[in-house]
Amino acid sequence: MIRRPALAVLSVLLVALLAASCGPPLDLKQNLQVTDVSSGYFDVGVQAGKNKLVPSVTFKLKKNADVKLSSVSLNVGFLFAGTTDHADDVYVQSVEFGNTETKPITVRTQWGYTGDAPQTRAEMLKNSQFRDMEVSIFAKQSSSQWVELQRVPVTRQLLTQ
Repeated sequence: MIRRPALAVLSVLLVALLAASCGPPLDLKQNLQVTDVSSGYFDVGVQAGKNKLVPSVTFKLKKNADVKLSSVSLNVGFLFAGTTDHADDVYVQSVEFGNTETKPITVRTQWGYTGDAPQTRAEMLKNSQFRDMEVSIFAKQSSSQWVELQRVPVTRQLLTQ
C-alpha cells in the first residue's frame, strides 16, 4: 500500500512531467538559421562508363542561444530551379548541436547528370540540356511538422571534395 505523502509526491511529479511534455512546440523557423552555405556539383567519378555529377550542399545550422534543442531531423529536397519538380530528397535522421551550432552538414543526392567521354565534367555544366537546381532545407523536432528553413540555389561549379 502506498502512503499518502508518497502518493502526493508521485502525483506532483507526474503532473510536472505532463506539463513539461505538453508545452508549446518550438518554432524552428524563428529559432534556427542556415549558415555557411556552399554548393555545387560533386564529381562522383565514372559510373556505368559515364562521368557523373551530383548536386551537393554544405551548411551549418545555428540555434538561438536561449533555445533548448539537442538535435533535429532534416529533409533536404533537390529541385529543378524555379519549379516544384523534385529530382531527389535526402533524409538526415539526426543532426546534433554542439552548444549553439552544428558541425558542417554535407548532403548529396544519388541522382545526377551523366556525360559520355570525351565530354569533360566542366563541359557537362555548360551543356544546353543542363538544368539548374535549388535545395530546399526542411527541419523538424520530434513529432512536429516539417518546416522549411531555407531554399538555396546550387552553384554551377565543380566540386571534388
